[in-house]
Amino acid sequence: MAASTHTVTNQVPPLVGYDVFAGDRALTEAVERHLAPGILREAQEELSTLGRAAGSAQAQEWGAQANENPPKLRTHDRYGHRVDEVDFHPAWHRLLGHAVTAGLTDAWGREGGHVRRAAGFLVWTQAEAGHGCPLSMTHAAVPALRTDPALAAEWEPLLTSHVYEEGLRPAPQKAGVLFGMGMTEKQGGTDVRSNTTRAEALAADGEYLLTGHKWFCSAPMSDGFLVLAQAADGLSCFLVPRVLPDGSRNPFALQRLKDKLGNRSNASGEVEFDGTWARRVGEEGRGVRTIIEMVAATRLDCVVGSAALMRQAVAQAIHHSAHRSAFGGLLIEKPLMRNVLADLALESEAATTLALRLAAAYDADTEQERAFLRIAVPAAKYWVTKRCSAVVGEALECLGGNGYVEESGMPRLLREAPLNSIWEGSGNVQALDVLRALQREPGALDAFLREVGKARGADHRLDAAIKDLLTELADLEAVEARARRLVERMALVLQGSLLLRWAPPEVADAFCASRLGGDWGSAFGTLPHSLDLATVVERARAGES
Repeated sequence: MAASTHTVTNQVPPLVGYDVFAGDRALTEAVERHLAPGILREAQEELSTLGRAAGSAQAQEWGAQANENPPKLRTHDRYGHRVDEVDFHPAWHRLLGHAVTAGLTDAWGREGGHVRRAAGFLVWTQAEAGHGCPLSMTHAAVPALRTDPALAAEWEPLLTSHVYEEGLRPAPQKAGVLFGMGMTEKQGGTDVRSNTTRAEALAADGEYLLTGHKWFCSAPMSDGFLVLAQAADGLSCFLVPRVLPDGSRNPFALQRLKDKLGNRSNASGEVEFDGTWARRVGEEGRGVRTIIEMVAATRLDCVVGSAALMRQAVAQAIHHSAHRSAFGGLLIEKPLMRNVLADLALESEAATTLALRLAAAYDADTEQERAFLRIAVPAAKYWVTKRCSAVVGEALECLGGNGYVEESGMPRLLREAPLNSIWEGSGNVQALDVLRALQREPGALDAFLREVGKARGADHRLDAAIKDLLTELADLEAVEARARRLVERMALVLQGSLLLRWAPPEVADAFCASRLGGDWGSAFGTLPHSLDLATVVERARAGES
């Protein structure tokens, strides 16, 4: 029998049993701001139901189990027949099933669908981020498929279904399907125009056989994939189903699963095509243009996913500090810790506000908003995803040694944090994409400046930052070498403008003073001490029930 040597006190209870949505003021206000009154109440109820599920002990346990039991590749059955399947822990299927049922692959066909889905994605992936990959791919495949009305009619109802069915069967036999994507190859990586996978046309119109490989295939257990391959007229986009209409398996040889830094619950694989049947999507030779809308949608999910990771990390840091005492008082009451927490909260709120503004632009679907997205999505993807690792690392430090152990959940967040900055084009790719929009699409810059100009005159630091930005934009000579600096400034100006319009004065003032006014150090916790930091921290505190 163990002896009782001492009484343990001053331990922080787990952050569990709360509504992840309702406890996030920045998010709830964004949803209220961007949704029409006629659908607002219904959306709030749906999101709050999802929020309570995300904050439950059950969902948190599913997340832990899915990461402790990563997917396994099964290339052959017991008889030696090639099957190329990926086996997942039951917790993965429960997480994915709950997400699909909640409509996280259904945005394109319902009013306010993108705001509702982005908010739900931000809420639910706080329970576990890895399964966000197939959700994102499935959601993002819709606009690419719409370039072919016949394919869209066949697949879109299944992609946007609220029914999750695991297992590989012919798509018409399923109530809902998932999609993955295969673009990058060994020799080119991001430079997809150097792809060598070949597409040979068959007699039937639009049908091809593919031969080649994909070095990185996202969500390889999915029912279908959008891939790029070289056809007679150049790089083209194709739909590859895993199971053919007669029930036989399409040649899709999974060579191995990637052993990744984070994102452990999710499968990413290397695949070989050898006479793999495919349908062309869009015109031959226009593969990049066809798939670009899918890429843009997944880039927005990278922003939303990073905002989710930041939000969960900040919520954990504030929760810990509100319950842990040191040196005679609660950590949250210590001026220096309060400065750190407020600084982290600013970064989180700015990310959430920007992500939901981009989702609202998708819902509006006007020429002005489409032009705005052309420059705002890569700028946001560049900046928000890069801030994620810094925020999560600092939030982990707020928990001290307790945050460094796996049981806290913080190491899993930290391993996941760099992912969204790499997926769908890393930092340089995003910066160069912004430059292309600046140089080729003057309407995109005009839309961006109109957006940031809506807050002009509200704060002298924003006004000065806009003036400096215009000076930089007036000189695009040798701009590539300073592209990151320019895009960073654009993202910060946009975030500052949005916060001045919509956030409480304490939040907007602190953001403008530090991020735009330069009254900030090189690490978190260096905000001007004269700001109302207590209000900023309290606003970011997760609700507990």
